[in-house]
Amino acid sequence: MGLRRVAITGAGTINALGHDVPTTLAALAEGRLGIGALDLPDIDRLAIRIGGQVKDFDPTAIHSRQELTLYDSFTRFGLHAAREAIAASGLDFAGELGERAGVVVGTGVGGAETLDENYAALFRDGKNRVHPLVIPKLMNNAAGSHISMAHGLRGPNFTVSTACSSSNHAMGLAFQLVRSGAATAMVTGGAEAPFSFGGIKAWEGLRVMSKDGCRPFSKTRNGMVQGEGAGMFVFEEWDHAAARGADILAEVIGFQMTSDASDIVMPSEGGAARAISGALKDAGLAPDEVGYINAHGTGTAANDRTECAAVRRAFGAAADDVMISSTKSMHGHLLGGTGAVELLACIMALRDGVVAPTIGYQEPDPACDLDVVPNAAREAEVEVAVSNAFAFGGLNAVLALRRV
Repeated sequence: MGLRRVAITGAGTINALGHDVPTTLAALAEGRLGIGALDLPDIDRLAIRIGGQVKDFDPTAIHSRQELTLYDSFTRFGLHAAREAIAASGLDFAGELGERAGVVVGTGVGGAETLDENYAALFRDGKNRVHPLVIPKLMNNAAGSHISMAHGLRGPNFTVSTACSSSNHAMGLAFQLVRSGAATAMVTGGAEAPFSFGGIKAWEGLRVMSKDGCRPFSKTRNGMVQGEGAGMFVFEEWDHAAARGADILAEVIGFQMTSDASDIVMPSEGGAARAISGALKDAGLAPDEVGYINAHGTGTAANDRTECAAVRRAFGAAADDVMISSTKSMHGHLLGGTGAVELLACIMALRDGVVAPTIGYQEPDPACDLDVVPNAAREAEVEVAVSNAFAFGGLNAVLALRRV
């Protein structure tokens, strides 16, 4: 058999905008700000005190005390989002289907909270031992492993860690597994919980963080703002989904990944453009067929200007007609989990005809002269959407989706 079509039949999330997909989509459509003051120990010792933090989430209402000894926050977020996605898909992985279904999760820092807490116990508090389950709690593959155990997913299972492109790499590889016939269905996305004292201190050292807000593409921007949470999806072989009458949210039609091979932190226009063009080629698309791009759009000058230049290089004259927005302005930058939450904005554009805005936009930047959908959502008929992710290390991953 040739390549199979790939449907998205379930979606789930938890992030600063909401604890589920309907709440998150409503917030994206309203241009709601999910970034606010962080609630963390020793906050007075931090220069960065804002972020897209998940609030009012009580994991003890869902998990037993025994389970929570095994779950870092990023795993709890991943499990929460996966549960919603699988329930929405209507799939039951008991029996043979479980052997043909797996998990690919992206995360940048994995169990950062657990690592920070235990370093503090050893070095600050003088303790001589840590909990015996610290290693399985903090390992990057913990979320994917626990998702598989919770739902009986016995097929391919691995974790991708490519900094801020982790989710897009994970979803792209899941897409390829289903398209090739190696799996019937894959649960895929990303999860991240980066808000630890040590983690924020490390990011402060990079001097790329904003103290007052994320304003992508705006001339007044002054850096990125972190977020936390997860996004998970069920990618399913199209014919399998159609045969059971599944509600198909969108079709995944293209993916490309490239490496800049140039600098560990500075992005490359050429590398990003090749990833965008490659995803369009994989999907069999011309640039003028794309209606919406969910930008990487971190709110740093280097990223925003490089991304806009890359879009112009890849799209040519069609760049003036495509809408591009950064939802990081609302939910923050979830690092390895960010592409998964942002894919929801692509699905919303395709399915609901609502393009999420770039909020916080104040003043045009001549180097970012694209249609960035400033401050207010826009109603539009979108047939094809593209999601960009560009990471430290020069790692680029771009997905293309089509309306059903």
